[in-house]
Amino acid sequence: MIEAELKARVHSPEAVMRQLDERAEARVEVYQDTYYDDPSGSLGKRDQELRVRTVHGRNGLRTMLTFKDATVDEASGSKPEHETRVTDPQEAHAILQGLGYVPAIAFEKRCRNYDFEARGRQMLATLVRVPEIDGTFLEVETIVDEDDVGAALDDVRAVLAELGIGPEDLTRATYTGAVAAERGYPPTA
Repeated sequence: MIEAELKARVHSPEAVMRQLDERAEARVEVYQDTYYDDPSGSLGKRDQELRVRTVHGRNGLRTMLTFKDATVDEASGSKPEHETRVTDPQEAHAILQGLGYVPAIAFEKRCRNYDFEARGRQMLATLVRVPEIDGTFLEVETIVDEDDVGAALDDVRAVLAELGIGPEDLTRATYTGAVAAERGYPPTA
């Protein structure tokens, strides 16, 4: 499955939040993300991601192990995504490290998530703040088959437009890249 997603910088977060609050009930969550790579950085060089995410929310903790393959749509950065829930975060980290992966970067995302239906699709809109990065971001995504990515992204663009987000607000910048730059890490290949 492909995570057809667009991300935008939000200039009026309160206005967007009010509109999303009208569509769905918000889930306020904090993500603790740790991205792994092998010591040579080969996953990053192949545009792949391996992540352990622990989500802190009102219903407790949940941890997900995620692998994202290389980008299938250059304009959006949409990628195939494989994800599974794990019951023990420490064991997930230990398994990856035991396989030779090392933490490449770890950071926190403060998220306000909204699940809703639009244009016949299940959508997830997330208002995101990363303490180390200036600004608020909005991600809107839907999960689709690879042959439906273009149409799904058109639907995501329509939802963004309804929220007052235009094409000029879209960004392909990654949180990992922005946090690494803020910390003074060397750029990845």
